[in-house]
Amino acid sequence: KAGEKNVLAVKIYPLDYPGLPSTEQLKALGDFYENGGPTGDIGKNVTMLCSVGWDWVPPVRDRNIGIWLPVYLRTSGGVTIGNTKITTGFTGEQDTSVAKLSLNLTLFNHTNTNEIGKLTVKISPENFRGRSFQFTKNVAVAGNTSNLVELNSGNTKELTVNKPGIWWPNGYGKPNLYRIRLQYTGQSGVSDDTTFLFGIRSVDSRAVDVNGSWRRDFYVNGRRVHLTGGAWVPDFMLNRDSLRYDYEMHLCRNSNINLVRIWGGGVTPCDEFFDAADRYGLLVWSDFWVTGDTQGEFKGSPDWPFEGEVFKKNVISTILRIRNHPSLLLWTGGNEGHARRELYDFMRASVISLDGTRPFIPSSSGFARLPEGWPASWPDNHPGGVYSGGPYTWQDPLRTYGRAVAGKDWVFKDETGLPSMQPYNIMPKIVPDLIWDKTLPYPLNNTWGYHDACTGNGRWDQYYREMINRYGEPESMERFCDKMQLMNAVGYQGIFEAAGHKLNDIGGVMLWKLNAAFPSVVWQVYDWFLMPNSGYYFMQNSCEPVHIQLNLSNNKVIVLNRTYKKVSGLTAQANVFGLDSKQLFSADVNLDMDPTAVRETTDLEKILKDTGGIKFVLLKLSNRSGEVISNNAYWISADGDYKSMNQMAETSINISDIREGKRKNEREWKFKLTNGTVKIAFFIRPQIMSDGTEILPSFWSASYFTLAPGETTEVTVSCPSTELFGKSPVLKVSGWNVPVTETGLKVK
Repeated sequence: KAGEKNVLAVKIYPLDYPGLPSTEQLKALGDFYENGGPTGDIGKNVTMLCSVGWDWVPPVRDRNIGIWLPVYLRTSGGVTIGNTKITTGFTGEQDTSVAKLSLNLTLFNHTNTNEIGKLTVKISPENFRGRSFQFTKNVAVAGNTSNLVELNSGNTKELTVNKPGIWWPNGYGKPNLYRIRLQYTGQSGVSDDTTFLFGIRSVDSRAVDVNGSWRRDFYVNGRRVHLTGGAWVPDFMLNRDSLRYDYEMHLCRNSNINLVRIWGGGVTPCDEFFDAADRYGLLVWSDFWVTGDTQGEFKGSPDWPFEGEVFKKNVISTILRIRNHPSLLLWTGGNEGHARRELYDFMRASVISLDGTRPFIPSSSGFARLPEGWPASWPDNHPGGVYSGGPYTWQDPLRTYGRAVAGKDWVFKDETGLPSMQPYNIMPKIVPDLIWDKTLPYPLNNTWGYHDACTGNGRWDQYYREMINRYGEPESMERFCDKMQLMNAVGYQGIFEAAGHKLNDIGGVMLWKLNAAFPSVVWQVYDWFLMPNSGYYFMQNSCEPVHIQLNLSNNKVIVLNRTYKKVSGLTAQANVFGLDSKQLFSADVNLDMDPTAVRETTDLEKILKDTGGIKFVLLKLSNRSGEVISNNAYWISADGDYKSMNQMAETSINISDIREGKRKNEREWKFKLTNGTVKIAFFIRPQIMSDGTEILPSFWSASYFTLAPGETTEVTVSCPSTELFGKSPVLKVSGWNVPVTETGLKVK
């Protein structure tokens, strides 16, 4: 009863088939757990499949049975509003000046009495300034029946919106949101009153045959979007709330990516996840709960899950629950495999009938061959045009460029990544006992194996050996972590810049994966504790809207414009330094950039080939006002030997012009860092600290960057106010050859 104490009784049943897990990896550099266990029999259930263990997470003992989200009791009158669906579109493909909305909902009369009432609809801007509008419709509902209400711009003039606020993905515009409020008032007063957010936008996809490889292109508001992002996996104990989702989606937005993928071996997250994605302009790629490791592609059986009707009910409820979120881009039939025909057809048909506004593709991997005679993607019935398959190991960027140029599965690469060691200061939380086991390579012990320092698909052993080959034996745990950050930086930079230099030829590139399901040292750009590694920041830099980079396949500097706005009056500057910080080359090129253009500027082939040793290539792109809008750094050695970097001359950094600000729920600081010396300041990492512990999350505009002699840069950071409460923050700055500097920060 409303206003009184209520009791909810819940009976928890264990899984009918708990699944056979692999034995946890208790040895460093041993093999990974098998995905889904040795038989994949967790797939007999409709459940979170990775609960039995995968090659990035150990098995969960109770397989996550039970309630994992808050339970709410909601009161209403006799008539309730349900199955609400709002769709948006435009009068022209790329003309967004006039929007056409449609609103479908069902009124359910739970009483024996006929009801004659009014449906009131109010739509208002939520996060931008604009016009609100409202209208009312008379609607009757007979007792114990329901009434489908269908409103559109043809029968309701208010649903034609002139000059609407448009929802755009990150990097292409603002994610403008509207709030809709629905109220049904009957003879006895307000019976139901509900509200949610939505965005005005359109999505579409097209399949393109590229020399025999199908590529899937995605469009938002009539504009092709080069997708950048990666897979997001659930916490292995499903221990997440709305604040955590906000932090994670904020980290993703801050990294300049535009998409997160809900992986098919996990669960479809709760509404708070999608709410955060809506706010931060992140597109969501949603797999249904099928994997090749459980449904027969690699192991398991297409006869699983046994409870097909339960699976179908989950499909329906999920589509109804999240279809109004503007962030939702597409549905897929699963991860690297297909469900049996009965379930596959049901998923595809349900997307068409219950949504009908987003594409469906058969699987997250084009390598999972669709059986003969099955319908393919919707609405075009072409192959999916996206490809997983890695590589999942650390790769020299030149090899990544080669794959991007060759095309094939890199026409749209939706799974690739590398082992990703964290910075030193977070390691005691991941491996509490950091004492070296001298039977293993320094500084490992076997606890590292449990946290994914293993071989398998990620080849942590290869990652380790390549670090030694390039940078030499680490002399301390901290230096080991620093050298691994160099590996991360080069690896992730190579992935996104290789794809970026083929901006109009590659549909997208996505990581396996963005985050961690538990404290791990593999496949992540930010970890379980929300600590980004250097790869995060090199991804952030590589995915910025207007970007300068070195094309490593031919050593030419290029500028790319991801946006649909022309950018004029740019200056691209290229500088080359030796390891001794002596300048070897400098050139400026003035240029204009058309929308989605890629242009070559300066050829560095000769200077990089004719001079020996290690070279630093420092790039800078400035606008007409002289403001630096993009910069980049590379360290290049023709023979792959970087060990002499261990003897780089020490330098110093000056911190100045610290300004504090306040955003909604956040504190922000801006400050300048100046390299006033004649030496390069390499791999500079700023941190916000309190009592020796880093404040997490922190949202930095840049980190692990390099300053040329005499160069100044401005850096911005914001931190959630709740994480700063009662603390005295300190700005800490350090680098590869930069001693630690600390400065106290004011919190007003």
